[in-house]
Amino acid sequence: MEFFELSTGQWRSQRTTHHLAFKRAEMGESEIHIEVLAVGDPKVLEICELHDVDPSLAIGGAFVSWQGSMGWDRNEENHAGSTVFVLVPDADQPQQGKLLRERGYAEIVPVIGQYHIDDDNGLVLTTEYETMSSTERFWFANPSLRLRTSTVKRFGGFSTATFCTEFRVESTVDDASSVDGTDRSSLPSDQVQPGSEATKPFSFFGW
Repeated sequence: MEFFELSTGQWRSQRTTHHLAFKRAEMGESEIHIEVLAVGDPKVLEICELHDVDPSLAIGGAFVSWQGSMGWDRNEENHAGSTVFVLVPDADQPQQGKLLRERGYAEIVPVIGQYHIDDDNGLVLTTEYETMSSTERFWFANPSLRLRTSTVKRFGGFSTATFCTEFRVESTVDDASSVDGTDRSSLPSDQVQPGSEATKPFSFFGW
């Protein structure tokens, strides 16, 4: 849940998707909004019921909505939607467990994936579908900059590999520091690099 809380807010995502079969890359971007959901939130209870999971085993979740576009889009294509995630940790190892999803990353169907926090504090999600599997990893370069990779494997090989750079949309000068320890609040505005600004901790996943 700490990772969910760090991810709350409004994000701008820039992505590169490599279509391995075609040996071509496609660029895209999106706006993502993330909210933390408490254990008793009706959305959390609904997803637990959908997957026939005891709600008392859940520790909370997140609501994610997005609006995006990709370079190869046709006029009628619309990358917009929302989903709900619910965390159900293993009783003996809370750093890993089940992630209940309203809709999957690779297929738009309700699905249960597996999550774990790795040694570098990255969140790794693995989901098996009927015809494919996906692996996603999220991590923070600093509080204002989140990075994401994903691979989708189908029919015996990797179909796509994606890298996303995600910046918080709103920021303040409070706690304005980057991963190199530099105090950004004292720098002129033209010397602050995109994504290095500290942000409001208001309110992760996303398209």
